[in-house]
Amino acid sequence: MNFIAQLQACSHSRLCVGLDPEPAKLPGAWVGDAGRIYDFCCSIVDATHDLVCAFKPQIAYFAAHRAEEQLERLIAHIHKVAPGVPVILDAKRGDIGSTAEQYAREAFERYQADAVTLSPFMGFDSVEPYLRYEGKGAILLCRTSNKGGDDWQMQRLADVPGQPRLFEHLAFLAETQWNRNGQLGLVVGATYPGEIARVRELAPTLPLLVPGVGAQGGDAAAVVQAAGRAAPLVVNSSRAILYASQGADFAARARAVAEATRAALS
Repeated sequence: MNFIAQLQACSHSRLCVGLDPEPAKLPGAWVGDAGRIYDFCCSIVDATHDLVCAFKPQIAYFAAHRAEEQLERLIAHIHKVAPGVPVILDAKRGDIGSTAEQYAREAFERYQADAVTLSPFMGFDSVEPYLRYEGKGAILLCRTSNKGGDDWQMQRLADVPGQPRLFEHLAFLAETQWNRNGQLGLVVGATYPGEIARVRELAPTLPLLVPGVGAQGGDAAAVVQAAGRAAPLVVNSSRAILYASQGADFAARARAVAEATRAALS
C-alpha cells in the first residue's frame, strides 16, 4: 500500500506522533543516555501505535547523537508492529540533482520511510527525484508556524497572475502541475488556522501535515475545522506526548495524552 493510500485508509485517527528524542529528557535511568533512544522511542510506539495515523521521526534528533542506526531499527520496528501506519521522515531536505537523488535514496532505501518532508525553495527539480520512488510521499513545506516564515511565505509574487502569496502559489503548484503521480502533501502550521483553510481551498485533494498541536499551542478543533474532512489530515504532536512523564509510567502517560489528543481531533 502506498503512502497516500495508507492515509486514506486510516479512518480512526488524525494524530501523528512525532519522535523527537532528547537524551536529556529521557525517563529514569535512561536520562542522558543517547544509547537508549531506540528503547525510548520503541516504548512510545508500542504504547500508541493503535491510536495514530502516522509516526514522524525527526532525523536531526538521531543524527546529532550518532543514532542513525537506532533510527533504522526504529523504523523497522514500526513497520513490524504497525504495518498499516506510515512513517514520515522529517528531514526537510532541499537540494537538487545528484545530491537530491542521494537524499531520496537515504530516506526511502536506507531508512525505508514511507514519506519525507522537503523544502521546495529550489523549485520542482529539488522535489522530482523523490517522486521516482513509486508510492512514496513527498511533503512540502508550505506555510510554517515559525515567526520567520513570514519573511518569505507571506510575500506576494508580482509576476504571477493575481499576485498570490508565496505559500498560496506553492499550494496551487503542488495540487496541479507538480503532483504528477499523486505523491505530494503539504506542511501547514497549526497556529495559522485561517491559512490552513486557504491552503485547503487551493489544494483540496492533498494530505496536510500539521505540526504545532500540543506544546506549541495549536488548537486541535480549529485545525480540523479549517482543514475539513475531504482529504487526509495528519496532525502532529511530539513533546506533549513524548515527555508526558519522566517516571516509570512514561509510556502509559504518553498513551493517555495521545488518546486525549486523538479525541480532540475527531
